[in-house]
Amino acid sequence: MATELTLYQVDAFADRLFAGNPAAVLILQDWLPDALMQAIAMENNLAETAFARAGGDGYDLRWFTPTCEVDFCGHATLAAAHVLRHEMGISGDLAFQTRVGRIVVTGDRGRYVLDLPRFDPEEIDDPAGALTEIFPVPPRAFFRNFENLFAELEDETAVGSFLPDHPRIAMLDAGGLVVTARGRTADFVSRYFAPAAGIPEDPVTGSIHATLVPYWARVLGKSRLSAFQASARGGRIDCELAGQRVLLSGSAVTYMRAGIFLPS
Repeated sequence: MATELTLYQVDAFADRLFAGNPAAVLILQDWLPDALMQAIAMENNLAETAFARAGGDGYDLRWFTPTCEVDFCGHATLAAAHVLRHEMGISGDLAFQTRVGRIVVTGDRGRYVLDLPRFDPEEIDDPAGALTEIFPVPPRAFFRNFENLFAELEDETAVGSFLPDHPRIAMLDAGGLVVTARGRTADFVSRYFAPAAGIPEDPVTGSIHATLVPYWARVLGKSRLSAFQASARGGRIDCELAGQRVLLSGSAVTYMRAGIFLPS
């Protein structure tokens, strides 16, 4: 006999449907087998599926792309918090234990604040040219964190017009590639590509801002910043550098509640 679970799909970093970044969320009594969670994420075919279970003083949280489990995901954390608050009626601050440590989400369905760990950028050069060859014009700077490579481009137009070479990006020694620049209507803009994880382009990515915020805070000389991720769906994020933490503010909207049937 099949086991039925409730799956939610939420548009995160969005104040309306069909914007921001869609994520699937399952709130579990206990973990499913890893292979089954991976199969569910592959079936959903979204950038991330979040799995959460009650534990300790909050929830344990894991994230899967269509191809693998990942260490850090912001938008699916926001989606999970929205499901707990709006769909399940859980009040108070929501604390999640994750691979990158404790993440707390405050606020309600109108506006949420994610309290993320800060990952400072490590500036790098490109002696072999593997990165530079991806770009029509050499970037201003390269940097990285524990997970991704980043390139600062000339301006917002260069970010918007960048044509990703997915096979080359998938071969880089990193989870993905972020391109960023100063913005016109926001302090900075970005786009994110992670083809090796089954994500050709992520619409709005919370996790990369844990590094982009300290980078642009230093460049621009301020701790409160506005960000725009210039994907086709697009998303605006209000950001603050707060000591060793990065605060991201955004909204979320439930798109779907569905029953899924799993083999017993």
